[in-house]
Amino acid sequence: TELPWSNLFAFNMFLRVEDSELASFKEDWLVVNAPGFKADPAVDGTRQANFAILNFTKKIALIGGTGYTGEIKKGIFSAMNFELPVFRNTMPMHCSANVGKDGDTAIFFGLSGTGKTTLSADPNRHLIGDDEHGWTPENTVFNFEGGCYAKVVDLTAEKEPEIFAAIKKGAILENVIMDDKGVVDFARTDITENTRVSYPIYHIANIQPGSIGHNPKNIFFLTFDAYGVLPPISKLTPEQAAYQFVSGYTSKVAGTEVGITTPQKTFSACFGAAFMPLHPAEYGKRLAEKIKETGVNVWLVNTGYNGKMKRCSLKDTRALITAALTGKLNNVEYKELPIFGFKVPQSCEGVSDQSILNSENTWDDKAQFSAKLKELAESFVQNFKDKKFAEGASADVLAGAPKL
Repeated sequence: TELPWSNLFAFNMFLRVEDSELASFKEDWLVVNAPGFKADPAVDGTRQANFAILNFTKKIALIGGTGYTGEIKKGIFSAMNFELPVFRNTMPMHCSANVGKDGDTAIFFGLSGTGKTTLSADPNRHLIGDDEHGWTPENTVFNFEGGCYAKVVDLTAEKEPEIFAAIKKGAILENVIMDDKGVVDFARTDITENTRVSYPIYHIANIQPGSIGHNPKNIFFLTFDAYGVLPPISKLTPEQAAYQFVSGYTSKVAGTEVGITTPQKTFSACFGAAFMPLHPAEYGKRLAEKIKETGVNVWLVNTGYNGKMKRCSLKDTRALITAALTGKLNNVEYKELPIFGFKVPQSCEGVSDQSILNSENTWDDKAQFSAKLKELAESFVQNFKDKKFAEGASADVLAGAPKL
């Protein structure tokens, strides 16, 4: 690394080697991080001055022209997304995961800004990890990171106590503004909304020993719906789950991408297309097999807008996820969402207003709701067509498509 804090980031985020292991340690990949070096696109063939390049033959990750430390871990994550399925028969996942008191594992897929880190940091459950995991043939879920990389925009001790308490000696804050006394103002986004903290996983009080979980019972797909038509939570069939996973619908929100200030609809296959070297259908097939093999429940959670363009509150989202985890949604009435066919619970303990469970109720104009719902479904179908996903997808995946 060119800068010491980039080195500390790697110490926080990768699995740490014990001093006793160093003598026999054999490195696998080399990461070269030089934020002060800028490429010349005319000479180097890059799109612009900053770059993140992986060479799978030489096993080198080359990063330059950018001080964003996330490139360090995402480069190796991309490498793992090739090596795990090809050489280890293991499903790599861009997800967070935690374990309940009864040993049940929950998995949270989602892009930046959808709540993946926040929702997995649950005081009543043990954290396996917040971003990158593998799912083995023996149905073990393991974290292959040694730390967490959380967004801290508008962070408070009341809203996210686990993450707030993790900011202590050894943690790295990025892009934040602080006063002369060193007090951070987490509400300020003068530099970017992508304000972050990196910390070793042991900064979280209730971590899962060994960062390993067994017996996956629930999977949550977290999406930020900019249309405001998807319910706060809905239950998916295995076929719908596979289709949603390959589609990876969400919205780009203010955060990791330059120029994004308002949510914009996007499809990111497997909820992390930028880091997936294999065809999305390969990962989708593996997930579909896991769902059928384990009988795991799959939920689609909208952490974005409702019909009034108001974001679902963190309190309500937590209540819905807790109800799913504890089985309280097993015996409630369900209603089918038109076109998509998702099962939507009609009641949930702890939600402030039961009417929000049906997204249609948040729209003043019901005809406009129906039109927007159809428009979103059409964009799913068009995305599959444009990216030629259907050519590599199984019949089970295709069966989960919206019915127009």
